[in-house]
Amino acid sequence: MSRLTLNRRTIMLSAASGGAGLMLGRLHMGGAHAQTPTVPPANAGFYHFRVGDIRATVLSDGVIGGPPRIYASDAPEADLKSVLRRAFLPTDHLTLNLNTLLIETGGRRILLEAGAGLTMGPHGGRLFANLAAIGLTPSDIDVIVVSHTHPDHVGNLRGADGGKAFPRATVFAPKADWDFFVKGEPDLSYMPVPADFRTRFGAAIKRSVEPVAATVELYEPGQEIVSGLTSLAAAGHTPGMAAFLVHSGSDQLLLTADLAYHPVVNIDRPWLPGPDRDKEAALAARRRIFDRAAAEQMLVLGFHYPFPGLGRMLKIDGGYAWVPANWQF
Repeated sequence: MSRLTLNRRTIMLSAASGGAGLMLGRLHMGGAHAQTPTVPPANAGFYHFRVGDIRATVLSDGVIGGPPRIYASDAPEADLKSVLRRAFLPTDHLTLNLNTLLIETGGRRILLEAGAGLTMGPHGGRLFANLAAIGLTPSDIDVIVVSHTHPDHVGNLRGADGGKAFPRATVFAPKADWDFFVKGEPDLSYMPVPADFRTRFGAAIKRSVEPVAATVELYEPGQEIVSGLTSLAAAGHTPGMAAFLVHSGSDQLLLTADLAYHPVVNIDRPWLPGPDRDKEAALAARRRIFDRAAAEQMLVLGFHYPFPGLGRMLKIDGGYAWVPANWQF
């Protein structure tokens, strides 16, 4: 089959069969040395992999979510429900994961996105337990870099005692977001949620970043923040949102932040996220960065995609398709 004849059905079937092959390949058929597996008390919330010489770990902070219409603002209602059903997803609630990334390079531990904590519901705040599960504490984190200052990306910066949750970490945030959300009184009327939610949302940002406000390092998207980590301009969702490129040798990992919320509605379908402040700028950033990911066949991490959020973009039919990466044991 030529590249020109690729279509969505071909890609989705290929992705599905690839996943099935992985599972079948791992079945143990018994025999003299067969053992009864030990069943863990809960599913894992961390996932190790490498980007060249950089050790990387996706750490789940749990999940948030809401009505699918929020994340697919221009979708015809019948089409939205049909797409969700075909993906075996509920039509009244879309679950979004919180996939923070820990990278270890140059003798430092760098956390990309702080996670939500409990700022956006009771199912966040799992980051600290997952850090403990890999043998680390918040004091082991040297640097935290956030793509933008929405509560689900900065909520864990404030500890239960009101102080720094990560006592040693230097926090980097995009300057345009800091100026808009933290220094000012932002107009959030563009957000497709009730007014009381918008009020709580704005207050949660200021409260979350308060412990680090005196020491925060503000960056301009496009600069290399630490060796092996470059920020990419991706404004639109917020005034200063950045995507991230983790790179080591010839290996690259692209973090797309909130360019898309869920592959089913924002990648496999081109529907626009309602919380984007400037939808035209966000769409332009999405196309520019997704085109690069597809052209360079980059490994991609989506902050809100189904855990562990890793996969690749294919450009097809004038749009994109999401192909999850095979699980590495």
